[in-house]
Amino acid sequence: MPTTKTPLRLTLTRVSVAVLALLMVWLIGATQLFHNVNASKPEDADAVVMLGGASKERLLEAMMLRAELDAPYLVLSNTDTPGNASADEYCHTHSNKAIYPDVICFTPNPMNTRGEADAVGLIATKYGWKSLAVVTSKYHIARSERLLNQCVPSKIQMVATDPELSLTQWLRRFIIESGGLLTVFLGSECDSPIR
Repeated sequence: MPTTKTPLRLTLTRVSVAVLALLMVWLIGATQLFHNVNASKPEDADAVVMLGGASKERLLEAMMLRAELDAPYLVLSNTDTPGNASADEYCHTHSNKAIYPDVICFTPNPMNTRGEADAVGLIATKYGWKSLAVVTSKYHIARSERLLNQCVPSKIQMVATDPELSLTQWLRRFIIESGGLLTVFLGSECDSPIR
């Protein structure tokens, strides 16, 4: 005589299958949004902006892009955090505006992507920039682009750097960026939205 599943066991099986299916859909979506990013290189920009964090991978890309585009300004997020050490040092050594008027460093407030977008919006408005090339890690493109488009009156062109992360680190980034992207869609816009 075959064994029949109890209603509780059948329900648990169905719930488990549904949860597994949702996780697979999320993983596929997260891979497309945060890993398989295709950001095209901009053709021109009034400034190249590097968002804070992972400056070891982002700063060199921002500097090379600035030279390639012959952009008048390099704008760096100065966070005084371990992940942003090379950009913070660059800001420190290039802080004399008489010698380096083309390097603009800012400290976001609050110290997150929303604070960076708000600060970049204020700087872009002050200088009257029409177009910005923004450098960040490819896992950060979706969220930062959305925030920048809320806060910055300029045309935003995202440039993705390719971090060297382990599978575990990528999974962690998928979780963090999924939560961050959700808060961007659910939360209020930046403090100084485009007028």
